[in-house]
Amino acid sequence: MRKLLITSALPYANGSIHLGHLVEYIQTDIWVRFQKMQGHEAYYVCADDTHGTPIMLRAEKEGVTPEELIKKVHIEHSKDFSDFFVNFDNFYSTNSPENLELSQIVYKKLKQNNKIYTKTIEQFYDPAKEMFLPDRFIKGECPKCHAKDQYGDSCEVCGATYAPTELINPTSSVSGAVPFRKETEHYFFKLSECESFLADWTSSGTLQQEAANKMKEWFKSGLADWDISRDAPYFGFEIPNAPGKYFYVWLDAPIGYMASFKKLCEDKKINFDEFWNADSKTELYHFIGKDILYFHALFWPATLEFSGYRKPTKIFAHGFLTVNAEKMSKSRGTFITARSYLDHIKNPDYLRYYYAAKLNSTMEDIDLNLDDFLSRVNSDLVGKFINIASRTSGFIHKYFEGKLFLDDSKTDQEHISVSQKCKDIENEIKTCFEAREYGHAVREIMRVADITNEYVNTKAPWTLAKDEAQHKPGSELHVICSRSLEAFRRLSIYLTPILPKLTKDIAIFFNEKEFASFKDIDKKDITVNEYQHILTRVEKKDIDMMIESNKESLDKHTEPPKKVDDNQSTILIDDFLKIDLRVALIKEASFVEGADSLLKLTLDINDGRLRQVFAGIKSKYNPDQLVGKLTVMVANLKPRQMKFGLSEGMVLAASNESEGPFVLYPDQGAKPGMRIK
Repeated sequence: MRKLLITSALPYANGSIHLGHLVEYIQTDIWVRFQKMQGHEAYYVCADDTHGTPIMLRAEKEGVTPEELIKKVHIEHSKDFSDFFVNFDNFYSTNSPENLELSQIVYKKLKQNNKIYTKTIEQFYDPAKEMFLPDRFIKGECPKCHAKDQYGDSCEVCGATYAPTELINPTSSVSGAVPFRKETEHYFFKLSECESFLADWTSSGTLQQEAANKMKEWFKSGLADWDISRDAPYFGFEIPNAPGKYFYVWLDAPIGYMASFKKLCEDKKINFDEFWNADSKTELYHFIGKDILYFHALFWPATLEFSGYRKPTKIFAHGFLTVNAEKMSKSRGTFITARSYLDHIKNPDYLRYYYAAKLNSTMEDIDLNLDDFLSRVNSDLVGKFINIASRTSGFIHKYFEGKLFLDDSKTDQEHISVSQKCKDIENEIKTCFEAREYGHAVREIMRVADITNEYVNTKAPWTLAKDEAQHKPGSELHVICSRSLEAFRRLSIYLTPILPKLTKDIAIFFNEKEFASFKDIDKKDITVNEYQHILTRVEKKDIDMMIESNKESLDKHTEPPKKVDDNQSTILIDDFLKIDLRVALIKEASFVEGADSLLKLTLDINDGRLRQVFAGIKSKYNPDQLVGKLTVMVANLKPRQMKFGLSEGMVLAASNESEGPFVLYPDQGAKPGMRIK
């Protein structure tokens, strides 16, 4: 029996849970449920991340204390997770006495190990609010491309990163005041001294290969020391013997994993040290989004190593969620909250199933295509899976007192083979769950569901039932329906980590409380209750209503944009100058396996590196038509991680509703790298 502690990233207590968040919590919950069904001692803990300037400012805006705000949000988050069957053993708060105690212990040990020092730095200070401003609360002109209204740490137009003090004409997002530079003493963790340890640790198999490769990129430029303090006013834990100085939220937030588990240990009499001592033989797993990999794969293990605690066994990073192949959008109604989904679609198992069908062990993004969601749920769960029981259980209940006939010695091999096909995939299903290859597991389960349905179709029990001789125990009708329901029960057990509510209802149909263990899978003495309809189809109107309810209301008093014609709003020259259009040489072009419309292009804009772009032009072009030609690309488009790889720009093409796309080619004399003005 393994002993496992599993965590998901801490949701920030400054907003509602949305469907993007749920990718991670559903993924983790499936894995934990699988481990528990295997008989392992597994604990799943999490907590609200409650500290930082945004919490302080939102509380101030709402006229409540930060403590009152995070308490309200915790109730909301707890309800959302519970209603999606995310079964934490403890869902806690980082603003807890356990977290305060552990944060101070970790800090003191780091200090004893000479990993903490202080130095005076210069930061922007808001004279109106009388506070130092975090990077994301300063806006100004990008020092690189001169785009307006950019944050204090990076430019969303050109992608450049910089220090807040490099911004041109900065303003405070909090008060609108012009901030000035002011010196302050901060506490730093010597991350630069941990580089050798971290280089070994991140390449030891703890991370997915693509994550380990990302770490190598960061090591190339060297690791900078980490600023772990913030100045008052700040909502968080004060640093010991440093009045007015607080732990930066990313110092105490991951310690919240330990604190949440410590609270569980106190309540359940579990040995905390067995799981967290440096020589622990237990297993520790973190499920996180790829956007916080830096904190979990560098800061966190270094913090643990030099404060005397164990490191994670594995860190599992996942990609983002897109909706209908686009970033979630409030204006389009695709920034969907967990509560809105529950209000309209109602059944959380549908989303759990759809996510599972899309998830694998990589960091690639997944797409919630709402048309595909409707089709797949109705086809797989209603049309295939539940269909097995709905077409056979009535005969068992009506003619055979609900008792299944599963005597192999009195059953032809033809009928036994249906049961055998379900048994044959058991090890593969377990391997897939362990490896987080949920999509593969779902495909195998539905493949066998198809086989079982074909068996029922071929044997046509509804025709056999017309013969009264078939109403006797052990008849072919009895055997066909019994073998079908045995397969249905086994498939239900395989699906239990994914569909906890549906499979619990199915367990009750089989006169069982729940499917709690894989050990119960080979049960032979099986009886069923009268079949009750336990699953309804997803309706398109419910999805449409959900989208409408999530659309951001537009300000009715906003003056409409001036029009050039019926189709195009005017823009300013500054808007156009934000777009970096370049002449590009198509060095390579190829088909993309599995893609209906995409070609992969390798483009050269004469800046010392090649760019990979996926273009939806397959319907008009073969790759060999394009190689060696010049085209036009958007060179400063933010790279996007697609299913097939990273797309680092966009080529321009013309089309209308009936014709195209036609790739744009520059005139003679244009050369790679020339800017289009």
